[in-house]
Amino acid sequence: MFFPLSVSDMGLWLAATAIILLITSEWLYSSPEYSSRIAIDRQLLRMIAIGCGLGFAVTVIMRVASI
Repeated sequence: MFFPLSVSDMGLWLAATAIILLITSEWLYSSPEYSSRIAIDRQLLRMIAIGCGLGFAVTVIMRVASI
């Protein structure tokens, strides 16, 4: 199946994903009593969130460079 996603669509998806992951990461770091019961690698979660943010920045640079 073909999904016609533009650079703007991918940028919006990456931005939303990065925001959600960063909020979750900060929430887990701020509540150690709750995060000790969850088996999530907080450092990996933060790195993935930063990667999504960098992906969003790349899409913005691509849109600016094409103008």
